Amino acid sequence: MKGCAPFFQTVQFMTVLPAPMSPRFDQDWIRAAGRYFPLVGSLIGATGAGVLLCAHKIWPGAIAAMLAVATTVIMTGALHEDGLADTADGLFGGRNRTQRLAIFKDSRLGTYGAVALCLTFGLRVAALASAPPMVGAAALIAAHGLARASLLVVMAFLPYGGDIATARTVYPERKFSAATMVLAGVMAVLAFAWLAAIAPAAAALGLTLAGSLAIAPPLAAWRLIGGYTGDILGATEQMVEVGVLLGAAGLL
Repeated sequence: MKGCAPFFQTVQFMTVLPAPMSPRFDQDWIRAAGRYFPLVGSLIGATGAGVLLCAHKIWPGAIAAMLAVATTVIMTGALHEDGLADTADGLFGGRNRTQRLAIFKDSRLGTYGAVALCLTFGLRVAALASAPPMVGAAALIAAHGLARASLLVVMAFLPYGGDIATARTVYPERKFSAATMVLAGVMAVLAFAWLAAIAPAAAALGLTLAGSLAIAPPLAAWRLIGGYTGDILGATEQMVEVGVLLGAAGLL
């Protein structure tokens, strides 16, 4: 059971699901648990995919899509949506680094954050509703698996830009090992495999859009606050989800 601790740490960190053990979140926990980020993301996406396919048997596409997206949001406790809202409020609303970091810590929702949440939620639902059920289900798994893998990329290439003393999560000071990056990459590819098999053109477009959108939050954070924060990671995750789902619906 002790060897499974990094996996359970990821489950406990990324979802509201109870873990069969209470893992200890030490200084380097993300370095060990990072390899499981895409796997846990794929499981979240698979749950949403199951809801989508079942709901399609009862309700029209838009309702089924909304239920599927809502399921993934509930499973994660809106962790990444919260990060997206704080990122939009902080980067657009703050005039300097100190103000932006203060806004990140503010639990209140601002105008920029509300608009960002409405846009991303609406785009995800609309994309799923316009795609065939099987393609939508495959896209959910791909989107959530790839989105969690993108977090490792941001942490690997950017320094932490927030106040370490007040951070709610302990982020790694050392880079990820090659084995962690390779295993995470393999899991991300596996998450994408079903979509690539049944809709290769849509998968390629989704991958392109995801990469293009995902660059925006970390680049803006690097320029404006000097690196990533947990909220920037959440915004990056959301951009990848939106990109993959838009691609899945775009060339069908």
